[in-house]
Formats: sequence, C-alpha cells, structure tokens
Amino acid sequence: MKALVKQQAEPGLWLMDVPEPRTGPGDVLIKVLRTGICGTDLHIRSWDGWARKAVTTPRVLGHEFVGEVVSVGDAVRDVAVGDLVSGEGHLVCGSCRNCLAGRRHLCRGTVGLGVGRDGAFAEYVALPATNVWVHRAEVDLDVAAIFDPFGNAVHTALSFPLVGEDVLITGAGPIGIMAAAVARHAGARNVVITDVSPYRLELARKAGATLALDVSGTDIAEAQRLLGLKEGFDIGLEMSGRPEAMRDMVANMTHGGRIAMLGLPAEEFAVDWSRIVTSMITIKGVYGREMFETWYAMTVLLEGGLDLTPVITGSYGYADFDAAFDEAATARSGKIILDWTV
Repeated sequence: MKALVKQQAEPGLWLMDVPEPRTGPGDVLIKVLRTGICGTDLHIRSWDGWARKAVTTPRVLGHEFVGEVVSVGDAVRDVAVGDLVSGEGHLVCGSCRNCLAGRRHLCRGTVGLGVGRDGAFAEYVALPATNVWVHRAEVDLDVAAIFDPFGNAVHTALSFPLVGEDVLITGAGPIGIMAAAVARHAGARNVVITDVSPYRLELARKAGATLALDVSGTDIAEAQRLLGLKEGFDIGLEMSGRPEAMRDMVANMTHGGRIAMLGLPAEEFAVDWSRIVTSMITIKGVYGREMFETWYAMTVLLEGGLDLTPVITGSYGYADFDAAFDEAATARSGKIILDWTV
C-alpha cells in the first residue's frame, strides 16, 4: 500500500510502498479516506528537536483520519465492516491506575498514533477496536477527518462551564479557532481570540469569535475596554504555547478566573506566580481528549448545528503531500486535508 513515511532521520517525508498493517483479534483494519495535517506532522517533517526525541524512523505518519472499516478481528463486537470511523490517536496501556479507573486520557503509558506507532497517512491503518469511533450520524468527510484536533478544542473549551462567561483564547491556530466556535455555541457571552496572523483572525471571526485581536498592534486590555469588561476574563484557553501569550492571559483574568492550557511551550518560561496566587486563578493542563466522553460531545455539538467548515481551507490528493504540507506550515491556512481516494 502507499504510505507517507518518515523514512530517514532528516528533514522531509517519503511517499512509499509499505506492507499493509497486521491486525489481531481485537483490532480493526480501516481503509483511509481523508486525513488532516497536524502541527505534530509538521514537526516530524521538519525534523526539529522534539521530533528527533519522539520519533524512531522509519515511521508512517498521521493520526487525524476518517475511513471505512474493511475487516474486524474475531473479538470485535461493536464495530462492523462498512462502518465509517475516525480513531482516537492516543493508545493507552489499559492496566495503570488511571486506565483501570476509566480515566484513560490520563494514562502514563500513552503511545501516539503516527508518532510511537505507524499511523494513518496510508491507504490502510489498523487500530484496536477500543480506539475506534463509529460515526452513527451523518457527517462531512472532511470534518470527520479532523475529529482528533476537534476533540482537543472541545476538551479544552469545555474544561470549565462557559454559559454567560467572557472567554479569552490566545492562539488562532486551527484548534484555537475551533475552540472559539465551541465556546460561542456552548453559551459564552464574549469570545476574544488573539494572534498576529490577519488571515487566521479572519477565520476566527467566521467561526464566531466576538473579537479577533491582532496583538502585534492592540493589547488585550484594549479588548476589555472595547467590550466593556470591568474585572477581566472569566475563562482563558491558552492555545499558542507562547510565553508572552500566557503572561498576557494571566494579567487579564478576573479574580477566581480559570485557565485551560493546551498550547505546548517549546521551552520553560517565567510566569508571575504571585499574580496567580493572589488572583486565585485555576490552571488546568490539557492533553488530548477524554475517551470517549469528548467524542460524544463532539458529535452532539455537530448535530446541534456547530459549523467547522470555516476552519478547513485546503484539500489535496495524497500524492501532492509536499504542497499540502507547505500550505499547512504557513499562517495563511486553517486545516489542510489529504484525500486518499484520488
């Protein structure tokens, strides 16, 4: 089968013929239809410091996908041939304290699809049935392909109650934009999102942000003034991993404010912890999705009319992966889709 492979420990990707994945009695074999390009994939392509530590070559990339089930193992009961499915890209041990307690998203032994094991940038991918999400309701294929990052946005945005709250999102990447759409849909009063890319800020406006703020020229305090806020933001969603964004967020939170952090910093940085203590701010780290409560919430949000199409800005056949990755790496794109049927 054709697959997009990190064949060598150097920058670049290779489209290659590789064997179809093997499956066991508890596994599902899926014919891949569409995949989404993630920031993780961009890191692996560029072969940066994180990728060199996290990935062993050769490795088939990809963890955002939708496909059709073509075979199931003898022990599989709840997934059938012909089902349209996406997959939870975090594979857990099943035996640690958190897994046994049903908190699988907190497993210390998590292995990432397309990072620690071969992934979905291929004509076929294999997954344990326990990692497969069957789309029981009608869903656009491009949207189904990005259920993984959509889950990141939902898990982060719904970390705290949003109804009537003023929400600040730092970082208008695709997940930040999706989080803005979720927050508005879930009943937030105001949703302010910050970035320095005019293109992505415009995408955020289309997705429902109350105010999309270019912080290269306007500070967050000005956003408060424009919206008539007196005491700061109630909820913060940090999506950028940038030190200055986190510091600005802390400085603009109300007393008792709550912050969920999904953005992954490249290195350690200083934070005004005295401000966090004296303002009684709660900070929650978010990694991945809750399995499978977040997936259920994602489906319900879409059924309730949440529109993710503004965040999808490009689609390529898989053979044109270089052009697709080049576009995904710019600040003038949202989610980029690879079509594995052409």
